[in-house]
Amino acid sequence: MSTHRVKTTIDKDGTLILTNLPFKAGDSVEVVIKSGESESQMENRYPLRGKPIRYDNPTEPVANEDWEVLK
Repeated sequence: MSTHRVKTTIDKDGTLILTNLPFKAGDSVEVVIKSGESESQMENRYPLRGKPIRYDNPTEPVANEDWEVLK
C-alpha cells in the first residue's frame, strides 16, 4: 500500500479538492483527514524533559512496610 500526504486548507465553503494524486483511475484508496492540532500536541509529548531532578533521601528504603518477609 502506498501513502501520499498533502497539507492543505479547507475552503470557506467547507470543501476540499485533491488534484494530481499519484494513483490510477479505479484504484481503491482510503482518505483520512486529521486536524493540524495533533502536531502541536506531539511537540509537548514529554513535558518533563529538561526539567531539574531532585531526589529526597535517595538512599532510604522504599515501602519497607509492604514487604511481608519483614513483618
